[in-house]
Amino acid sequence: MDSALAPFDLVREEVAAGDLRLAISRPRSAEDLIDEQEYERDERLPYWAELWPSGRVLAAELARRPLGGLRVVELGCGLGLPSIVAALRGARVLATDWYEEALAFARANARAAGVRLDTLAVDWRRPPAALLAGAPYDLVTGADLCYEERNGPALAALLPRLLARGGEAVVADPRRPHAAGLLDRLRDAGWRHAVREVRYEGRRDESGPIVRLHRLVAPGGDDPLP
Repeated sequence: MDSALAPFDLVREEVAAGDLRLAISRPRSAEDLIDEQEYERDERLPYWAELWPSGRVLAAELARRPLGGLRVVELGCGLGLPSIVAALRGARVLATDWYEEALAFARANARAAGVRLDTLAVDWRRPPAALLAGAPYDLVTGADLCYEERNGPALAALLPRLLARGGEAVVADPRRPHAAGLLDRLRDAGWRHAVREVRYEGRRDESGPIVRLHRLVAPGGDDPLP
């Protein structure tokens, strides 16, 4: 067992992403990780500790893409599944999350899969200089990012700082109402947007079986959307 994960009661779960089969370690119970003081300070909850349907759908989408040599950033990486898939497909990946514990799991799960991730703690409202210094990235990804109302506007402000003209973001979202806070702002700013609905066949959460894959392209490029 990876020493960074030793304090946790672990479950190892087999996950399919396209033709890839991965073993992902996660805490047995996310609820047991809730810290009341952290929640009172900034409403943090350990969403990172679950393998959410949107993350699985995003991982499957990345598994079918040729990513060799691309510089990819995942926002809200959690346990690291989509980032690991991107790395296995040849990308140079920066996995980011609000929680240092999530980054430890992402690194450990990547090592178990035989790949390496760079990681960085990121608050979307106050992005660190190290994140912005690496811009522009080739691709920005994220899964189930708009679970809180405050997240959409923060992400809409952040994405233009991470992508060049014509740069692409792929966001998997389980039809969260607050996703409009991201999508509407970017469309109003001239971003092109295409969406595809995917029916998730595994264990569902409260959002139901449909996950929307949003492809967002920054103004200035000539990449046609379907």
